[in-house]
Amino acid sequence: MIMQLADRRRLVAFGLREIGRRFYRRTAGLRLALTSSASGVPDRLIVAPTDLRAIDPFVAEEIAQGRFPLAGTSFDTEGYSPFEVEAPTEALAERLHSFAWLRHIRADRSAEACARARAITSSWMNNRGRRARGLAWRPHVAAERVIAWLSHSTIVLQGAEAGFYRRFMRSLTYQVRYLRRIVRGLPMDETRLRIRIALAMASVAMPTRNAFIRREGSRLDRELERQILPDGGHVSRNPRILLDLLLDLLPLRQTYINLGHDVPAKLIPTIDRMYPALRFFRHQDGDLALFNGATSTPASELMSVLRYDETAGQPFKSLPHMQYHRLSAEGATVIVDTGKPRSAELSRRSHAGCLAFEMSSGRHRFIVNCGAPKFASGDFRGLARSTAAHSTITINETSSSRLLRSHLCRSSILAGVNEVDVERWDDQHGGDWVRAVHDGYLKPFGYCHERSIGMSGKGNKIKGHERLFAPEDAKPPRAPVSAAARFHIHPAITMSREDRERVLLVAPDGEAWEFNAPGHAVEIEDDLFFADVSGMRASRQLVIHFALPETSEVRWMLKRVE
Repeated sequence: MIMQLADRRRLVAFGLREIGRRFYRRTAGLRLALTSSASGVPDRLIVAPTDLRAIDPFVAEEIAQGRFPLAGTSFDTEGYSPFEVEAPTEALAERLHSFAWLRHIRADRSAEACARARAITSSWMNNRGRRARGLAWRPHVAAERVIAWLSHSTIVLQGAEAGFYRRFMRSLTYQVRYLRRIVRGLPMDETRLRIRIALAMASVAMPTRNAFIRREGSRLDRELERQILPDGGHVSRNPRILLDLLLDLLPLRQTYINLGHDVPAKLIPTIDRMYPALRFFRHQDGDLALFNGATSTPASELMSVLRYDETAGQPFKSLPHMQYHRLSAEGATVIVDTGKPRSAELSRRSHAGCLAFEMSSGRHRFIVNCGAPKFASGDFRGLARSTAAHSTITINETSSSRLLRSHLCRSSILAGVNEVDVERWDDQHGGDWVRAVHDGYLKPFGYCHERSIGMSGKGNKIKGHERLFAPEDAKPPRAPVSAAARFHIHPAITMSREDRERVLLVAPDGEAWEFNAPGHAVEIEDDLFFADVSGMRASRQLVIHFALPETSEVRWMLKRVE
């Protein structure tokens, strides 16, 4: 497909910005080495912030045996430090260098377990901690490691000799200075915000002047203003990032309060604003919706965050800045993506799922998107980002937004959906409707996609209307093309065909919904669900195939079987 001139210009501008950022980051380590010294290294830590993430005793037992079950695989170090042998995958290496696994040692705080954690930390300082380069110093890995070292310092330092304590503090100070130097050269994404959180946490956990604590708090405030939208969503449009950020922001807030410091002005209002947005994406089964890079959500982590929610209100009907809509009635919920990436820099994990929707009822999700795999090859990650992996329409098996893969772009979205028009209304029967139109297929095929979804006031009927049309002022569509309306079914749901147009969907507890597309053959096809807690899992999907311009409209309905 030939790239449009405007898309080329965006690609060049994005590439130039990225070159500048990479140069800034790569010289940060050199600048730090030239200016760093032993002076200014604190002699102790004041506090260890709480970690709200789940603890797995099994992981602690495995680490005790020299095995690291991380990133979807198990790494047996055969008695060596994990930093003295090569990790089998890049994802596993990142997990090791992040030290997030330290939290599992809390399940076994014996002197032996703490000594083992201390030995591994010492090995990292000897092998990877002397120069700020390589995978271990990627910004998101370094930020996570600083937070982990601060939060679990009581484990690493329990019973430590004075010499190790000094080395630990020197290394931690070096890492904090490194983050402080690179943060300005990062795009405005969740990594940059997490670094600001790490720096604010370090300012209160390590002895320093009050002026320095206030300065880091002010910088965190500015980053929160940039990245947390007025409706409480994150600029990435990824629901899961809200949870990940709250897991760090809540302990930071409590640490400020416990130590008697002034809490940054924006911190508490931002947390209060994020909670309704997080609840907005929560399905009837308690899990989060799978949009724009969201993957499986551990129930324990979600509940540990929600128990601090003081807003406790009903979810909003829409998040206008994050660009999502929610229909909900009598235990049934539909969530619709009605937006696009806010910038090229923020699209590196975005999915081409404009107008995709998910539906849940009772205690189960019925219609989902395939979600993002936590740990998988680039091929699977690319497949998960395609339009075909979402419950929406594709034309000629082409995504509505194009992922431009290059060394600089890193699979950013620089072409595709430009405009999304949205309308919301109640019908005369008390039904709640949302209609949206996107132009992602206008340039390549000459069509816009319009989707209308309505839910009855009793929540027992959900109607959908798909329309593909050529705008009056646009060039006429090209040759006939094929189209497909996909509805990805959650793996826990069983399906049975009733006739050519109808399929029965049944949840494990017996709740049933009938899917019906009058006048169209509904096919049951194989599928992959990427966001299962156990990894990728086989599933099924409902597909309605049709040809344009012969057929330009498809109507469908979901009806609860009483």
